[in-house]
Amino acid sequence: MGTVCVEIAVRDDPRLVAAVASLGTQHRRPERVLLAAAPETPESLVEDARRQAPGLRVDIVRTPGNIQDARAGALSELTEDVTAILDADEIAPPEWLERLLAPIEAGGSTFSGGPTRPTRAPATSIERYQALIERSIYEELVPQQVTYLPLQNSAWRTGDLKRLGIERRHTAEDHDLAARAVQSGLRGTFVPEAWVYHDKTSEASFWGWLRKRYRYNVGMAMSLLKTGELRGRLAERRRPIPHPLYGIELLLKPVALIDARIRWARLSRSTPSGPSP
Repeated sequence: MGTVCVEIAVRDDPRLVAAVASLGTQHRRPERVLLAAAPETPESLVEDARRQAPGLRVDIVRTPGNIQDARAGALSELTEDVTAILDADEIAPPEWLERLLAPIEAGGSTFSGGPTRPTRAPATSIERYQALIERSIYEELVPQQVTYLPLQNSAWRTGDLKRLGIERRHTAEDHDLAARAVQSGLRGTFVPEAWVYHDKTSEASFWGWLRKRYRYNVGMAMSLLKTGELRGRLAERRRPIPHPLYGIELLLKPVALIDARIRWARLSRSTPSGPSP
């Protein structure tokens, strides 16, 4: 298959150390790890991560802005044949990379993705809801439609990833990327056995959670407007998530959709052909 780079987007997150350490244990070791870092990420954290994976090449590229900007800014630095994407709050078991790459290596897929598991049993209401959301995504949604696949545990042929580009700021970049890939005729594969641990224990504040979910729903709605999938998504009938926060999120969605339509209209007026990735 050729060479492989694992990219990790990070913004001053100490969980990066464990993420990089897990890459040093892979049965299929990557040729390189590239840290797509926001400027706030201290060099001391990068050095701590490097020490946890001796013998593994770990490079860093810093891009002003947020995590999406960092991912987009790192694209020009990717030179390997395949790029796998891991988040700083994820830990990969030793079999992860070889399992994730298998559909691409077989030649039938351009991109692939796997699910997540909590690093520990959920201890708070927010953690329990987050675990239920991710279970719903990976057990019910992704198997039906690969455009539901999050970016945080995925692999891509680098040439296609760079050609498609990563959207900055105004949409959900993972859905936007997967949707444009499928619309351009590329094939994605869900790999249930290519799972990673996902550490969501830092999300303890209700108001912080509320702001984050609102931003996510606005970004997802803008992405659906961009890709022309909004009408079909609104017509879907999903199984409700059995948690009180699900009802609160349902109340957020109409407001987020109005917000997204206003933002999208402004962006469309400023760029007549629509914002480009």
